[in-house]
Amino acid sequence: MNKKNLMVFFLTLASILLVVSNVAATQEIVIIDSVKIADIYTNGNDVSVIAGETINVKVFFTALVTTADVKVKLDLEGEKIEAEATSVPFNIEEGKKYAKTLTLKIPYELQDEVSEDAVLDIKIWNKDFRTENSDINVRVQRPSYNAEIMSISSTQTVEAGELYQIDIVLKNNGYNDLDNLYVTAKISSLGVERTVYFGDLVSIKDKHDDDTEARRFYLQIPFEAKAGMYTLEVEASNNDMIASESKQIIIKNEFSSNILVDKTRKAVAVGEDAEFELVVANPSNKLRVFRIVTESDSDLTTSSNMQLVTVPAGSTKTITITAHPNSEGEFSFDVSVFAGENIVEVTTLSVYASGKASSNDSNSVVALTIILGIIFLVLLGILFVLLRKKPVKTEEFGESYY
Repeated sequence: MNKKNLMVFFLTLASILLVVSNVAATQEIVIIDSVKIADIYTNGNDVSVIAGETINVKVFFTALVTTADVKVKLDLEGEKIEAEATSVPFNIEEGKKYAKTLTLKIPYELQDEVSEDAVLDIKIWNKDFRTENSDINVRVQRPSYNAEIMSISSTQTVEAGELYQIDIVLKNNGYNDLDNLYVTAKISSLGVERTVYFGDLVSIKDKHDDDTEARRFYLQIPFEAKAGMYTLEVEASNNDMIASESKQIIIKNEFSSNILVDKTRKAVAVGEDAEFELVVANPSNKLRVFRIVTESDSDLTTSSNMQLVTVPAGSTKTITITAHPNSEGEFSFDVSVFAGENIVEVTTLSVYASGKASSNDSNSVVALTIILGIIFLVLLGILFVLLRKKPVKTEEFGESYY
């Protein structure tokens, strides 16, 4: 019997403790004095915010207790809208006033409406106390003028010289109609750009019309584009708004260089010529004319056997670059290839010059000069002898008549 009474006692004590803990847990921690949403005090009135914007919500409150690890949490909830933010923990002291500012990103999820009602729930709590306010109504409406680039559909890679196909889907997410929309697709680093007229996009409130349009673009990728990663930019605009998106693409180019060279460095004697063979490639599908420019200075004189090089489509042409060192040392110079006024590629060549021109070559020249001189003198002597030799006289016998 005593054992049974003891069990009842402990069960009763546990129930009392549970009730006390629940009461403590539901005890108010603060009094919320006012709320400021996007620089507007609510004061019991609905506040309107714009979808897509980031707003500040400032909560003013007075502490009812002294406690630690307090947090403020905001929940914005509507039929299709949901956003939240939570502060870091902080301490409060009874009777003191506080203000906490949190940032909310207002989502676009308004479905098929230009605006929607939502409720802002404010919760201030820690493990022992809690205050909550769900009496603030918020009107979320679409921006006045806004277009969203829903998708940029294209292959991830493209070959240099190809037409690059891009499909763009544009949606009117604004409150009002969008008139005279233009969309531009470009790869700025290549100087490639194309603009297409999209026309008008009606607002979602005009449910009998379509608020979404799609267009196809073609960008001509230059044949000389270097292989690598590039940024494709897409911009939609009219007189009222601008929207932009971008994506990364990869350009491949089997011709990684328009200039192919057998050797980039040669050693010669001072006064001798170093010759470099350069192959100029034209991987495009049309004839191209390149201009060759070489650097020169007082120590090194350079030249090209062709300043203008005409290369048929899909072909190559070999040119010779000559470098003549005027002094000893290591000299570098650039060979630049231009297409029109645009530089296509620059390659750097170098010459190491030492000593003077070979003495064997000089001796050969001297010996040849002497031999030619001797031959000339011999021929001159023969000519002189022939000129001094007298011609032989012959007698002519005629007939005599008596």
